[in-house]
Amino acid sequence: MYRRAEGFLDTLAWVSVAVFLGAYALIASERVHRVAAALGGAGLMLAIHATDAGAAFFSEHSGIDWNVIFLLLGMMIIVGVLKQTGVFEYLAIWAAKRARGRPFRLMVLLVVITAVASALLDNVTTVLLIAPVTFLVCERLAVSPVPFLIAEAMASNIGGAATLVGDPPNIIIASRGGLTFNDFLVHMAPMVIVLMVVFVGLCWLMFGRGFHHDHERAAAVMALDEKEAISDRRLLWQSLAVLGLVMVAFVLHPVLHYEPSVVALLGAGMLVAATKVTTEDAIAEVEWPTLVFFAGLFVMVGALVETGVIEQISRAAVEATGGRLALTTMGLLGGSAVISAVVDNIPYVATMSPIVAELVEASGGEQAQVLWWSLAFGADLGGNATAVGAAANVVVLGMAARNGTPISFWQFTKYGLIVTVVTVTLVAPYLWLRYL
Repeated sequence: MYRRAEGFLDTLAWVSVAVFLGAYALIASERVHRVAAALGGAGLMLAIHATDAGAAFFSEHSGIDWNVIFLLLGMMIIVGVLKQTGVFEYLAIWAAKRARGRPFRLMVLLVVITAVASALLDNVTTVLLIAPVTFLVCERLAVSPVPFLIAEAMASNIGGAATLVGDPPNIIIASRGGLTFNDFLVHMAPMVIVLMVVFVGLCWLMFGRGFHHDHERAAAVMALDEKEAISDRRLLWQSLAVLGLVMVAFVLHPVLHYEPSVVALLGAGMLVAATKVTTEDAIAEVEWPTLVFFAGLFVMVGALVETGVIEQISRAAVEATGGRLALTTMGLLGGSAVISAVVDNIPYVATMSPIVAELVEASGGEQAQVLWWSLAFGADLGGNATAVGAAANVVVLGMAARNGTPISFWQFTKYGLIVTVVTVTLVAPYLWLRYL
């Protein structure tokens, strides 16, 4: 359905860019609610025929990514059931006691747990599980959860880059490039470990110096018995059993070939059917505004795909390097980071991966595989730059708003830009020295 004139964008494409930028400006300025801005932008894209119902609702490459929507829905239901057992309060007290009530130690502990879990599961699932713990432990210590949530969202994006299943763009790259789970472990994971060490240092510079240690609160937390927080042990074991099965299915995705969304929905259905939890209670914790926001965002970005905007930008960035592998690698890394900061990295990678496949084939040799890692690092780390750059960021902002501690677009982005610039800058010499 591309309506792109030869060599340049046509009028419809430029209008769709204007609509997207207008909606993006409203989201960033927060003059209107982000859900209203996303739905308004999506409606305009459909009204001007930049996309249509077939593409918006059914296209794998330019429509709403229902895998993401239903993955979120399924995991939100599971988390909602788990919340009724008291397990999040248990974990909050446990974490606070291990950190001895010191906020920065607690942040490091939660950030590391988030990064590791994101590599094994996926970053969206991880933040859905870790955010409730964060709210409770911060309440116990009388500190704002905002710095913790921002740090956890960024850690989930960094940690998710380590494996094939950690971030949705990696699954797309693996499929197009014929890459395995072990390929990601060998080529991505070592640098991700380095980036996490650096990120912990950045957390100290960005947040750590502003923390206040309340000795009385810390002493009160240390005196608590976390076991008393569990209110329903039977439901807890049932929930953990289902969650364990879901996690195993996520990790075994290359073998089982079940999409994460299918696994999450099966797990949610099994949990509701097998326990005494009512349907109303199960869906009470679902972040409906977040799901609707994602749908609107996917339609807007899909319109940019349909009109050829993203493909033109991607090709222009690659062609500017003149076919030189080293320059293409660095350009792809930086360009992917910039574009993924503005649009969701899933449709960007879906559009860019066929171009990278052509470049790898044209370049020939094992060395050209570096382009896949450049694309993966750029897209995954670029998602940290803005509040809408990655799915995990949007989920965290939605949960924060619902908890009464809203995080603004610019409050997230001012830290995200720092983290993205530092991490992408560190990846550049890694790719250069190891592959070029």
